[in-house]
Amino acid sequence: MIRLIAMRELRSLLSIPSTWFVMAGLQFILAWFFLTRLEAFLEIQPQLALLANPPGVTGTVGASLFNTAALLLMMLVPMFTMRLIAEERRNQTLPLLLSSPASDVQIAIGKFAGLLIFLLPMIAILPLMLATLYLGTHLDSGLLLSNSIGLLLLTSSYVALGLYISSLTAQPVIAALGTVAILTGLWLADIASPSASPWHQFSPLYHFQNFNAGLLDSRDAAFFMLFTAFFLTLATRRLHNNRIYG
Repeated sequence: MIRLIAMRELRSLLSIPSTWFVMAGLQFILAWFFLTRLEAFLEIQPQLALLANPPGVTGTVGASLFNTAALLLMMLVPMFTMRLIAEERRNQTLPLLLSSPASDVQIAIGKFAGLLIFLLPMIAILPLMLATLYLGTHLDSGLLLSNSIGLLLLTSSYVALGLYISSLTAQPVIAALGTVAILTGLWLADIASPSASPWHQFSPLYHFQNFNAGLLDSRDAAFFMLFTAFFLTLATRRLHNNRIYG
């Protein structure tokens, strides 16, 4: 049943023309940033060659590209999560979905998985883009793998939060604005807080930084899994309340 709901969500996303425009716009921005960073690296390469331990192209270009993608997805993902449940409620199709044999958990996970599958190509294009540099230089495969895993976990947390916010309203735009506001607030709390402040620990982007630097820390992975599970649980409880109380 989860697979059916996920495929239904995926087909719905792919049938919307605006989806393709957003995907094309994101790929254009990432490609432009990649080429810009690569050109800047090539310009300073003679100076870097004079250093004893110069930074490589993976850290200079690749890590910056993934960090940019993390910020872009923070603004982009809510545009997709806003319709997951809010649109069902607005179109009055949510009662039909809740009356189906699918449980609340299956509905929540199915919608979460459908959107995450849709976003996977956007994440996969980044290491593929950087892999083209193998033709002329050496890349740090470990750093690329760490960033790819981190970005996938980060995106999962964005989707889970957006799914829950979407379950609270019948207006997709409000759901999108609410998700962006929360994610932006967590990010600003991270960058504005002193180094010893506990507020850093609540920001998904803060926990992404270790992955971005090539460090696979189990604490950061645990944060993303707990963050995602927490908001999926809240979304499931909201669907359960809708099923019971209407």
